Amino acid sequence: MAEHSRTRFGAIGKLLHESTFVRFLVAGGVNTLFGYAVYSAAILADSPAWLALFIGMLAGTVFNFFTTGGYAFRQLAISRYPRFVLCYLFVYGVNLVLFAGLSRYIGDKLVVQGLLLVPLALLSYFLMSRLVFAPRP
Repeated sequence: MAEHSRTRFGAIGKLLHESTFVRFLVAGGVNTLFGYAVYSAAILADSPAWLALFIGMLAGTVFNFFTTGGYAFRQLAISRYPRFVLCYLFVYGVNLVLFAGLSRYIGDKLVVQGLLLVPLALLSYFLMSRLVFAPRP
């Protein structure tokens, strides 16, 4: 049994070491939990949704740059940070628009943002992998 566990963990470790996409998923999960926790705390403190989203975005930007750039893409050059922030601002804008649309039909702000987590994470991955952390020729 111990041999089987070691082999399985070895395969997972190898996958985490070799696959940028898998590392992005791990970092994205951590980033999503962090951002959603900050957003939820702001909502529970009676902040308006736009402010809660903005606070979550600000708090998450630096944290996420290190997890996404450093861990997932292994490219932590500070020169990439301005593009990283621009992509985050774009995702924030998309988030606001989608949030406003869904809020017309769903009254619970936490549920609305929860429904948007996966689509926004996918958008973020696409932007980060193509515009921020794409390998330079």
